[in-house]
Amino acid sequence: MAKNRIKEEMNIEEIKEEKSPGIFQKLFYLVLIPLLFVVAILLVVASFTNINVFEKASELTDSLPFTSKNKTEEPSIDFNKKIVELEAEIKEKEAEIEQLKSQLEKATAETENNLAKQQQLQKQIESLENQQSESKKEFDDILSTFKQMSAKTAAPIIMEMSDDKAVKLLSSMDPETLSAILSKMDPVEAARYTELISQ
Repeated sequence: MAKNRIKEEMNIEEIKEEKSPGIFQKLFYLVLIPLLFVVAILLVVASFTNINVFEKASELTDSLPFTSKNKTEEPSIDFNKKIVELEAEIKEKEAEIEQLKSQLEKATAETENNLAKQQQLQKQIESLENQQSESKKEFDDILSTFKQMSAKTAAPIIMEMSDDKAVKLLSSMDPETLSAILSKMDPVEAARYTELISQ
């Protein structure tokens, strides 16, 4: 009997050990079951008030910054906007480049035209300078010839020349030669040439 009694006590202790709930069981009974019950009641109340809880939950999760759906949509919209803006900017820059090219071509053509005109004018200037130097040389030769002539021979030749040429020639002579030539002229002609030289 003592053995039976020991066995009964052991069985009672095993039953007591089996009957005492563990931490997970306590958590399940005290937290999860009441929480599920509250959620079920809230869902029933929401369905009676025509609130779709699942739509609200998806809206809330979409608005969260760390959800992948939100991250992929916004940058793609931003990238598309940026691509369109950059393409428009590229077209504007290409139009500006074309405009600047045409302006450069016009400026180059004008520069070439101006260079051609400048070369032409330079040639004309050189030609006139050559003609002037030749005329001056011829005039100097004529002047030296008249200086070597006698006043009696030079006076009638000068009187036959045009007034402009005669005045130019007489005004270039030194005073001694001029006075000698004027003394050999008719007094009226000498006075006229003197008056023309003095003007």
